[in-house]
Amino acid sequence: MVSINNAHDDLIHDAVLDYYGKRLATCSSDKTIKIFEIDGESHKLVETLRGHDGPVWQVSWAHPKFGVILASASYDGKVFIWREDNGVWTNIAQHSIHQASVNSAIWAPQEYSALLACASSDGKVSVLEFKDGGKIESIDFPAHEIGVNSVSWSPPSVSGSLVQTSITGSSKSSPTHNNIRIVTGGCDNFVKIWKYDADANNYVLEETLDGHTDWVRDVAWSPSVLSKSYIASASQDKTVIIWTQEGTKSWKKKLLREDAFPDIIWRVSWSLSGNVLAVSGGDNKITLWKENINGDWEQSGEVEE
Repeated sequence: MVSINNAHDDLIHDAVLDYYGKRLATCSSDKTIKIFEIDGESHKLVETLRGHDGPVWQVSWAHPKFGVILASASYDGKVFIWREDNGVWTNIAQHSIHQASVNSAIWAPQEYSALLACASSDGKVSVLEFKDGGKIESIDFPAHEIGVNSVSWSPPSVSGSLVQTSITGSSKSSPTHNNIRIVTGGCDNFVKIWKYDADANNYVLEETLDGHTDWVRDVAWSPSVLSKSYIASASQDKTVIIWTQEGTKSWKKKLLREDAFPDIIWRVSWSLSGNVLAVSGGDNKITLWKENINGDWEQSGEVEE
């Protein structure tokens, strides 16, 4: 277990390992992003990225086939794209269309190509597409009127096409957009599912899921293609809801636990296998949950700091 102390001068809001588990990116209210190299139980700070004018809420690694690429979302209303080349980090792009805090920025599964979804307190979601030659195109749409807190991508379908678009512009093929969906959580207490419409070149509302009584702080779509689709939503109402869908049937909701959690739930995250859910909240605990054969969710572990 790696423990990193005094990494930042203020609250740390996110910590994410890269695809290989060799690099850790952290971000903080001190307006910086730090990159650590992880080797077994040791770590080394290799870079501090500066440029944001406010707290940095979230960082997200792109798939390594696109290069060593990191996105950061900040209270300053901007998303920065950082790239490492031969040990040198540079800011290669800035996304500044939002009029308020950008609360979440998440790279799509690599099968969808180099797509980045951004959720903002201005009520909009924007999606950046990095095309050949380094060109960036973006679309945006109103998602939750009083603010969007989180966004997550659906896993690619079994029949989805593989794409080879590169952020560095080294590839010639174009991305496909078959069955691309995202889920968002907002300050209107709703979870919403959006589907990409190629004719409109935008995302259209497919489903509104109503179950929470306060802000939805985080949403996470299970990354694996299983017999069901799973979405977890975490709320200020101290509950976590698991939404499930079989095929094209209606989404069903189930509370992760019947009674409320002790404090606000801030984040939910699925394992790579898609069958274990980690839940973290204001009580400084991380609990792990797994579905049993009866379809009920049971706590399978706990981490406390």
